[in-house]
Amino acid sequence: MTTLLEIEAAIKQLPESDFHQLAAWLQTYLDETWDRQIEEDLTSGKLNNLIAQAEADIAANNVRDIDEGRLSLPSIY
Repeated sequence: MTTLLEIEAAIKQLPESDFHQLAAWLQTYLDETWDRQIEEDLTSGKLNNLIAQAEADIAANNVRDIDEGRLSLPSIY
């Protein structure tokens, strides 16, 4: 079996074009994994409390414009 250290070493040896292809594939894989997890959490009801809280906040007008929220982010963003 290949270890993580062996994989990391192999990645460092890749030509730049292969590295970029790998990075793109990995990002797609991560995106698809995230989407599946969100769908599973939604279907299972794990997000019900968060959804209910968001709906209550919206109904009570306890929300801010997204641009207003961005102003409070640290400068690294």
